[in-house]
Amino acid sequence: MVGQLIGERYELEELVGTGGMSSVYRAHDRMLERDVALKVLHERFTADGDHVERFRREARAVAQLSHPNIVTVIDRGEQDKRQFIVFEYVDGENLKSLLEREGPLPEAQAIALTHQIARALGFAHGEGLVHRDVKPQNVLLNGDGQAKVTDFGIARSVDVQGGLTQTGTVMGTSDYISPEQARGSRVDAQSDIYSLGAVLYELLTGEVPFPGDNFVAVAMQHINQPVPSVRASRPELSPRLDAVVQRAMAKDPDDRFGSMDEFCRELDACRARPEGTASGAETMVVAPRRRRERAARPPADRPTIWPLIMLLAGLALLAGILAAVFTFTDSTGKITKFVKGGGGAATVVPVQLSGVTAYDPAGDQREHDDVARLAADGDPGTYWTTEHYGSFSKDGVGVVLDARAAKKLTKLKLVTDTPGFTALIKSGSAQDGPFTSDSGSQVVGATTQFTLKGNSAQYYLVWITSLGTNSVVHVNEVTARGS
Repeated sequence: MVGQLIGERYELEELVGTGGMSSVYRAHDRMLERDVALKVLHERFTADGDHVERFRREARAVAQLSHPNIVTVIDRGEQDKRQFIVFEYVDGENLKSLLEREGPLPEAQAIALTHQIARALGFAHGEGLVHRDVKPQNVLLNGDGQAKVTDFGIARSVDVQGGLTQTGTVMGTSDYISPEQARGSRVDAQSDIYSLGAVLYELLTGEVPFPGDNFVAVAMQHINQPVPSVRASRPELSPRLDAVVQRAMAKDPDDRFGSMDEFCRELDACRARPEGTASGAETMVVAPRRRRERAARPPADRPTIWPLIMLLAGLALLAGILAAVFTFTDSTGKITKFVKGGGGAATVVPVQLSGVTAYDPAGDQREHDDVARLAADGDPGTYWTTEHYGSFSKDGVGVVLDARAAKKLTKLKLVTDTPGFTALIKSGSAQDGPFTSDSGSQVVGATTQFTLKGNSAQYYLVWITSLGTNSVVHVNEVTARGS
């Protein structure tokens, strides 16, 4: 279909993704001269009334959601009996791709992304919609690292009594599915909270909470197995953050956070942990789990779950038999990095950085020191900034980041909304220098990764040697990995 004109307006330029129900293209809107994303229902479903209505319902559902962390619906229509929806085009990658490339994220970044997703889902819940398929693949990241939730294809109204998807029908992705959803029971906003908890688990560990070879095997673990601790994989993580994951993924919906707003408040509390506080010595003040009032949830005739559990168990046994005949391939998201030529595994871990001060030895020794912390606060929407320069004649200026102990960094990623400047990374044992070069010099794009020499140091300096065509430079977010 590439090259085809849809709706006498949208020219399909590139296939960017495909799924079981539809394909997504990057298209050019000839009327408004901009790129858009165009989602087209697969041709084999055009005669299926249920699939067509579900596709149309997605357009209607998302069209009412205007939120900075939700992909915007622009248009919908039909051509040659093929249904299509037009969305804003997000020029970036999805969260799953980020995890596959970088592995577990720094704690602050994982919290910030989860917070953005929670705000988006909380807004949808307030408008009466439950997503029901929350997963990293359905979260897009734009050039600024901002999260945008997409694919409300199986969303449904919170208070719907009838409709396309009824109690007893299992929908969703097994790696993130809530226990009640896996049993085919009725779902509400609590199911999205569980799924987002599973996403947060993966952001922190690089693995899904319950790996398995097939849908049934994974679903049964979500129903029966206790949630593993994120600190088993990363002991340096905050115990309070571990408690957040545990509560979000509680088996009983009434033991989870009461709302996405409550989830966000606890994430804020985790993010506000005092600098220098050892995670093991952290004061635990997580609100106790409390049972929500049953009357607050829409009344529903719940089916008896044990026959469904027995059915799922039987299916799991059958799947095991089939596994002896067929080879199943299913990515669990686990990432192992190997030393080139060595055959052994290299431990590559995120290193939490914090912005401490600016570095301006050729100037007045100060350069917006008060916002240095924003260079590594987990939020790409905030930044450390240089002064405004009419001409930049000094050797350089930069921002200093603290690794909290001497560490060997191997990769450092810099995000900025003022690309085009030139920078390199330096390191040293004190925040006021001296610093030695730890990377080559690079022209910085919106997202740029520096490969470091691996010197052991506590302080790292983003050293800006040229502003390019800018009069001011922002360092929005710096993350690092070490060995």
